[in-house]
Formats: sequence, C-alpha cells, structure tokens
Amino acid sequence: MAKPILLSVDDEPQVLNAIVRDLRGRYGKDYRIIQSASGREALGVVKQLKERNETVAMFLSDQRMPDLSGTDFLSEARQFFPFARKVLLTAYADTEAAITSINTIELDYYLMKPWDPPEEQLYPVLDDLLEAWWLDAPVPYDGIRVAGTLWSSTSHDIKDFLSRNRIPYQWLDIELNEESRLMVDAVLEKEPKRDLPVVFLPSGDALVNPDLQTLAMKAGLKTSASTQHYDLVIIGGGPAGLGAGVYGASEGLKTLMIERHSTGGQAGTSSRIENYLGFPKGLSGAELAKRATDQAVRLGCEILTAVNATQVRVEGPTKVVCLSDGSEITCKALIIATGVTLREIDLPGSKELYGAGIYYGAALTEAANYRDQHIFVVGGANSAGQGAMWFARFASKVTMLVRGSSLQKSMSAYLIDQINNTPNIEVLCETEVRSVHGKQKLESICYTNVRTGEETTVPAAALFIFIGAVAHTELVAGVVERNPAGFILTGTDLIRNGERPKGWRLKRDPFFLETSVPGIFAAGDVRADAVRRVASAVGQGAIAVSLVHQYLKEV
Repeated sequence: MAKPILLSVDDEPQVLNAIVRDLRGRYGKDYRIIQSASGREALGVVKQLKERNETVAMFLSDQRMPDLSGTDFLSEARQFFPFARKVLLTAYADTEAAITSINTIELDYYLMKPWDPPEEQLYPVLDDLLEAWWLDAPVPYDGIRVAGTLWSSTSHDIKDFLSRNRIPYQWLDIELNEESRLMVDAVLEKEPKRDLPVVFLPSGDALVNPDLQTLAMKAGLKTSASTQHYDLVIIGGGPAGLGAGVYGASEGLKTLMIERHSTGGQAGTSSRIENYLGFPKGLSGAELAKRATDQAVRLGCEILTAVNATQVRVEGPTKVVCLSDGSEITCKALIIATGVTLREIDLPGSKELYGAGIYYGAALTEAANYRDQHIFVVGGANSAGQGAMWFARFASKVTMLVRGSSLQKSMSAYLIDQINNTPNIEVLCETEVRSVHGKQKLESICYTNVRTGEETTVPAAALFIFIGAVAHTELVAGVVERNPAGFILTGTDLIRNGERPKGWRLKRDPFFLETSVPGIFAAGDVRADAVRRVASAVGQGAIAVSLVHQYLKEV
C-alpha cells in the first residue's frame, strides 16, 4: 500500500506553508503531504487521486476561501474519500461554521489558527484522528478497476476479457456505488467519448471503453511480435493451439501463437473438466488454460493476445499472416487452430439484451450476479451441462432447455449423473426458446414444447446460450478448401475419386492434418468432422507439429 495522503488547503500562502511544514515534520515519514492554494484546485486534486486509486487519510481545510469555502470543499471531497478525517481551520472561534460542518458533513474537528506550539495544539488532535482512521479505513485495491453498469454489453466484454486472460480486477458498479459514479463522471467530463465502462489502471491512467488490444497492452499482455519471420505460426490459442505451441517450441521451432481474445478458447470458459487425462478430481478450463499457457511460454513460444489475424496468403513456400493493425508475419509453416464460437440465437430483441441478461457460453464472470435467482441454459451438450452445474452454485434454480429428446444424445454420462443429482437443476427436453422480453435487461422468456406446441412464458433473470458452433475460418477463405459450413478439410477428406486437391503439386498425398495447401495445417474444432473434446484437440496440436517437421524436411 502506498503512503496515505494528508491534503492541506488554504488560500493564504504563509499559513499553507506553515501547516505543510508542521505536517511534514511530524508525519512526513508515514504519509504523503499534499497542498493546494484553493478549494477548487484541491477538488481537482481529489478527483485525480481517486482516479489513481490513492488513499487520503485526512483533509485539513481553511474555512474562509473566496472560490469555495472549507465546508463546501469538505462536503464534495468526502464523496470521493468518505473515510478520510475532516479538519476545519479557522482564524477565530467561528462556532457557527463549526456547528454547521458538524451537522452537515460530520466534521471531525476544527482548529484555530495559529496552533503554536504544534506539539500541544496540533499533533495530539491529528494523532487521535489518524489512529481512528487506520481502524476504519478499508485497504485500497491496487490493481485494475472496471467501473460500469451491470446491464451493459461493453462492461461484460471487458470483464470477460480480463477474467479469461486471468488478469485480476475489481468491479465497480456505478449504479450501486456513489464513489464509483463520481470517479467515472470526473473522467467522462474530460472525454469526448462518453462511454462505459471506464477502466482505471494502477498507473493512474483511465481508459474509456477501450478496445481489447489497447487494454491487453496496458494490462501487460504481449500484443506485438518480436520479429517478422518464424518457423511456425499458430493462429488460435485454444487447446489445439496451446498443444501445438508447447510441442513446437519444445522441439526447437521458432514459434509464434496469435490469439484474438484469450488463451484457452471455449474450453477456457468451462467451470469444470472432469474427463481430462491425469486430473482425477477434474480442473477448471481457466486452470488448464493457465497451466498450458505458462508451459508454452516457458518453453519459448511467443504468444500475442487480443491480436486478430485477418487474412492468410501464400507466396511460394512462405505463408503470410495479415494482422488487424496492418502488419504482416511470415512463416515456413502455419497451423490454423481458430476453433469455433457459439452460434447466436436469432430472436427479436436478443441483440439488444446481450450482456444485459443474455450471454453466450458459460460467462463465469456473471454467475455471482444472479445469486438466488432463476436462470435458464439453452443447449444439451457438455458445455451447457458444465455451465448449468456452475450456475447451480449461485442461482436458486437452473432450467436447461434442450431441443433433443434426451441429454444422452449429446452429453457425457458423468455429467448427466451430476445434473440428475443436483436438486436445483431442471431439464426440459424437446423445448426451444421462442421469444425474449425486457427493456433495460432480460425480464422474461417464452419457450415452446416442440412436440406438443405448448407455450410457456416465465420470468427469467438470465439466459445462457450454448446452441452449436460457428467455425472461424474467414481468414483462409479462398486459400484452403472448406466444407459448406466453413470447417477446414484436411488429409484424406481432400482426396476425391483418387484425385488430390486442385493445385496440389507435391508427389505425396496431404498429411493427416494438412490442408489443401502444403505447409498449412488445421487442428482442433476448426477441422471438419473433428472429435470435439479437449484431449483430442491437444493431441491434434501435438500431431500437427510432428507433421510440420516432416513438411519442413521437404522444403
């Protein structure tokens, strides 16, 4: 914790210098002493200190100042630092001002000037006030703080990004916390872009609704490559990409991974993975992502976060990856491990309610906001089941809406057993959502039994959606062959009627995970007909690196 601050305010320079001298003589070792020559100037300083997450232990203000009286200054300043002790300085016994201050701003003490000798007239009073402050004052949080509203898609996106990248932060709801609202207002007064959330950094800087790449850079994540050319570039940091990163770097390849959001991918949002080899008690997706990311970096894999690869092109044996900032990275071999995202629900009003009760995926950062409320999960695969189990820890009831006739068709047996043994989880099969309702936030949903046609409208605090996967392969459109759904074809899937892919010039068939372009490989969920399990994706990442070595021997 940085030194707490004692802030002295007086418009008379000689008096201000005298009190600052006395304060430094007694308290300079344990406190920072700051001075201001007017109430208005001091109020600006207070706002800056709050933005920087500094701590003020005491205000000492003269009463009679022309621009802002001491009482008025203390009244405004205490909104930013409610625990700070408040001392009013007067040139004579201004009893009326003292009584008014005690009644209106809970003044702690008023002192007459001069206070000589300070050992008798000043220090004993301040010692008692500071001792009491230490007992009451909360310890300030010295990390990243995110201030916004709960029902905000942009606030949700920022929180989700920090959480999935395992960056600690403190959430400040400006609708519930007056101090936080004042901090945000002070920042937005100076910004033409009056958006939420506002991100307060430990350095004292404030970012207004920043893009993820800027936030990543400010949070200490790597967002630019150290060089332009690599042996191996991996696009995507999910289990397949991380598996490739670990094996590529450990086997001597100069390896770069490009991840548009956060390492771990969809698996990183899982509250519990029970069937991953070697973890008999299971582990969370975040824990698996952290372990794998740390391992890849330790072995020498360079990881760029919040960087979007927008296009891939081929120039002879060289593969070129174009990034969203206009730069380009070249490599000898390329692995596409961009994975999938959950399909968005197509209902009127659903886009407007995104982040305000409607979420895609587990959204672990939001679960605690729905404590003791009734929430709904749409989907019947493992990801939906894992999400339901996590939400059941907080919600009074979790209702799963499953279009299929049973969970057995799409969910692992161990997870079905857990759901059946959790009393506050309800499963409704042959059911789909028909409509969502709400103005500022989700208020209710209407669902239908697809067999009987019966419709039911119920209050709903939140709707978490897991309804199928969309492949991230736009960056290789027209470069490698894909199926009609956009998933990449590899290996034997490229051989038709005994013929190799069009334009294939090598005398061999494509390797198991190789695309229709020699030296470009695909691993994980982005492949057509892939087995969508974490262990399978990790294994494919490792196998892809082995095939990269075989390819590099040819070139």
